[in-house]
Order: sequence, then structure tokens, then C-alpha cells
Amino acid sequence: MKVKRIGVLTGGGDVPGLNTIIHDIAIRSHYENIEVLGIRRGWGGLIFMDPDGKADDSEHVHILDRRNVRTIERTGGTILHTSRTNPINVIHNADLKKYRGIELKEETDLTNDVIKNIERLGLDTLIAIGGDDTLSYAVHLKKCGINIIGIPKTMDNDVYGTEYTIGFSTAISKSANLLNDLRTPMGSHERFGIVELFGRYAGFTALYTGYVSRGVRVLIPEYDFDHDQLIELLLYDRENNPSNYAVVIVSEGAKPIGGKVFESGPRDPYGHKKLGGIGHVIADYIVQKTGYLTIVQLLSYFMRSGAPDAVDKLVAGFFANIAMDSIINKEFGIMTAIVDGKYATVPIELVNEKKRVVDVDRYYNVKRYRPNFANMKGLPLFLK
Repeated sequence: MKVKRIGVLTGGGDVPGLNTIIHDIAIRSHYENIEVLGIRRGWGGLIFMDPDGKADDSEHVHILDRRNVRTIERTGGTILHTSRTNPINVIHNADLKKYRGIELKEETDLTNDVIKNIERLGLDTLIAIGGDDTLSYAVHLKKCGINIIGIPKTMDNDVYGTEYTIGFSTAISKSANLLNDLRTPMGSHERFGIVELFGRYAGFTALYTGYVSRGVRVLIPEYDFDHDQLIELLLYDRENNPSNYAVVIVSEGAKPIGGKVFESGPRDPYGHKKLGGIGHVIADYIVQKTGYLTIVQLLSYFMRSGAPDAVDKLVAGFFANIAMDSIINKEFGIMTAIVDGKYATVPIELVNEKKRVVDVDRYYNVKRYRPNFANMKGLPLFLK
């Protein structure tokens, strides 16, 4: 039986390249005579709809066609909007109350509502674009019998099963460019510079920004750092820099030996608290030990803002069309991926197998707090 209607959604944090995927899915579907429905606000859209079909769904779903996606690939973010909703554990959701008048008093699994809405919309297949949290729920739906295809995105590049996720290249480009601009005040005021980047459990953003930004130190979540060793390295860098400054890039999930990851605020629907603040902790320690002033800059949302770079547009377009090839060939339950530097598909269950993290022994110099540059011959573009 030919696939006639598919759905597409974006979940979790936004990244540049999402609109490129949406655009290419809609355009390819047009030529394949497949109708595309865009589900708004990630998995949230499928629980905010009334599964009995008694309410207006226009706030949660709309048709994607050549006209309304014509120029979106030039922009960042997602026209479908996004959320961190997890239908397995829903509680205190303001939108659920707003759209369906439901107030939950305890964590509730609304997967049955999701499945009913998928069936009611007549979706033959659903494409879920997201990180490991969004895709882990896609795995759950596969087990429930839903034809699902995943496309990995997250600027952290930490989805297991693929060497690359949409948004990563733009995040690195932006981080490196902003860091380079920050050298101006760092050098002018002869201060230590601390640049904090997103990166909860994996240090790929910090590591790769270190690869493209020469003369910096890098702290990643996979290796606990020593405050005094860091200061010794930064003092060395400062003394050997004619402009009398030194820079360290730090992942938000990095922590000192014997310390904890800095978290704050309530947990999101996937159980995560807000990370950030390690940069200021390091700055305070530097001032206490050396007396030198610091400049602390959290790049955070700047890393995922604006339009995608060339690499993210390229990979997003290929991922979108690989997903469409899979739909046409009726190959479901897969995730688009890059494996050994090649475009591929893998079983979507891989996202739940384990966390993808930096191989410290291979890619990180623990004595110098810097990326390893040696012995790269034979490795794929985005490493393994």
C-alpha cells in the first residue's frame, strides 16, 4: 500500500537546519504525491489535540506544501515550533489545560492519546526530528506499532548511532567566531577569558570549538579538571601571549575534581535541570588565586541562533531525502545517520543504547586540557 500522508514534528531545543529538513520533506513529498502534515510543538502537538476529534485542530497541525515552505530553508529555528514535552510523563502542562481543559495531578502516560491522534489524522508515517530525548519517545512509538522515522538534531552532537547531528556545525562556527571577537576586550584589558558553551553530558561543542580556535584550553564533561592545573596552564598562556590574556572554553556540564555539575531551577519534561554557571565558579577561583580579573561569557543560545551554515544545510537536505527514500521503500523504524563518514540509516533503537560522549583517550589531552591533533589519518570528518 502506497504511503499517502505523513506527519513531521520537531522536538527539544531548536537548532539551525530544522527548517531545511521541513522544506525538503515537503518539496520531495509534493513530487511523490504524498501529503505532509506539520505537527506543531513537538510531541506536545499530539497530546494537545482532542483524540475524539471534537475540537479544532488548526492550532496543532497544518498542511505543508510548496507554497508555505518556499523560503523557510533560508532561516533558522523551526516554523513548526518545538517543546520538551514527553507524552510518557505529563504533569503540570499549561498548554494541556489551555487546549483540552485537563489538569493532571500526577505523572500520566498519554501515549494512547498520541496514537489515537496519529490514527485520526490518517498518518501512514511520522518523521520525528530531535535529539536523544525526542527520539527515545519515537522508539516507544515504534514498539507501539507506529511507522516512525527519526532524524537526529542537536548542537551537542551527542545522539548515539550517528557521527553527526543537525545544528552542530553552525554551533561550532558561531562559537569560534564569537570567541575570536571576544579576544578584543580580553587582550585590551589583559584578562583571562572564560567562554562557557552548551554541552550537558558530552563535550563535543567545546572540543570542536577548541579544534578551530587556536591557543585555547578546553574543559569537557568527560574529564574532571583540576583548578590549580588549569590556572598553571592559563598563566603560562598569558605570559607567552604579547597581549597578556588567556582563554579557556568550558562545557556547561564540566566539573572540577570532587565537584558536581552546576544545575538550577525545576526539571524539564525529560527530567533535566538547567545547567550553567561553571564559568563563573572558575572565574572566582582565578581571582582568588592570582588576583587577575576575568571576562566570563556564556554563549548559550547564540550558538543555536540564526540561519544554518553550509554544512548543516547540506546534511539537513540529505537527511530529509534519505528519510523520504526510506518512506517510499517502506523502511520504517530507522534513523538517518552518518556512519564512518558516510550517509546511512540505523535502527532507531540505537539512540537508547547509550550516551555518545568524547573518547578522552583518543581526542583529549588531559595534561594540556586541549584537543588532540595527532594521528587523525583515516578518521571520518566528524570523528567517531
